[in-house]
Amino acid sequence: MANGKNPQSSRITMKDVALRAGVSQSTVSFVLNGMEGMRISAETRNRVMRAVTELGYRPRSAGRPPASTGMRVIGVMFDEIATSPFASISIEGVQEEAWKEDVLVEVVMTGGDKGYEAAILRKWAADRVEGVIYGSILTRKVRPPDALAKHRSVLLNCYDPEKRFASIVPAERRGGEMATRFLLDAGHRSIAFISGEPWMEASDQRMEGYERALRQAGHPVDPSLIVEGNFLPSGGREATLRLMKGAIRPDAIFCANDLMAVGCYEALKELGEQIGRSIAVMGYDDQEIAQHLFPALSTVLLPHREMGQWCASFLLEGSWDASRQERLECPVVPRASHLMIKT
Repeated sequence: MANGKNPQSSRITMKDVALRAGVSQSTVSFVLNGMEGMRISAETRNRVMRAVTELGYRPRSAGRPPASTGMRVIGVMFDEIATSPFASISIEGVQEEAWKEDVLVEVVMTGGDKGYEAAILRKWAADRVEGVIYGSILTRKVRPPDALAKHRSVLLNCYDPEKRFASIVPAERRGGEMATRFLLDAGHRSIAFISGEPWMEASDQRMEGYERALRQAGHPVDPSLIVEGNFLPSGGREATLRLMKGAIRPDAIFCANDLMAVGCYEALKELGEQIGRSIAVMGYDDQEIAQHLFPALSTVLLPHREMGQWCASFLLEGSWDASRQERLECPVVPRASHLMIKT
């Protein structure tokens, strides 16, 4: 899809407005919030407002915090926020959904400090918050504090192996499987995989999905086409150079995240390859940079905004179920890098 939107959703976001107007999301936010003190030209303001009209974007005016006091509140507790763009995307999703019900969102970052977590949960119990979202920037198993059980709660991007708490995580294996099947359907047969760091569950599960799709299609898994990366551009570049020097030349490279795909692009261009023509590349995450690579990177969407929205809806609905375990699909976002013209 040309605009990189989730194929399962037609919701227009501020990111879409920024792309249409050719400005940053911060500029869009300042324009829509009427911050006249910012040095933004009239021409830029007009471009933003024109993009808003063309796309039908609806600013979240209805979702601004109500002026009255004593409002209902959802607490969101993350281990980290600043080190990952995905945490903020999830929080935006929580806010968007909560504000529809005039519910405020209070966010804390704990750094994984159990004492701090316990103190915040005591405060929220005293404040009688509507519910608590306990989140992690990495998809992983966690041991939430016992006090969380006293709240209407849900785990975001993490899970309790004992299933004492409701949770939602991305369907990572399914995402890896869908991406590989997408490449197979496009005619690629020699598909390489660059994994992330092996201690990360997401890396292992994406690779499991890759292997499962190959086997289901009747293709053997060739260990020489699987190279370990590090979830950074440097690892993608080094792994790609190794693959291209191997005995079997891949006609597609599936990178376990978009940052490694950046390094993969660098290596392939150094070697004189034409991405999308002589070789295909697939990423994973759908980070902002995926749309700005040339050619634009085909990738897999990590549904962090949708998971945040789901958590808020789950806590606010009447039939809340503490045993609920949800895996949200990670759809393929087709752009241009997976294409290959056969000669």
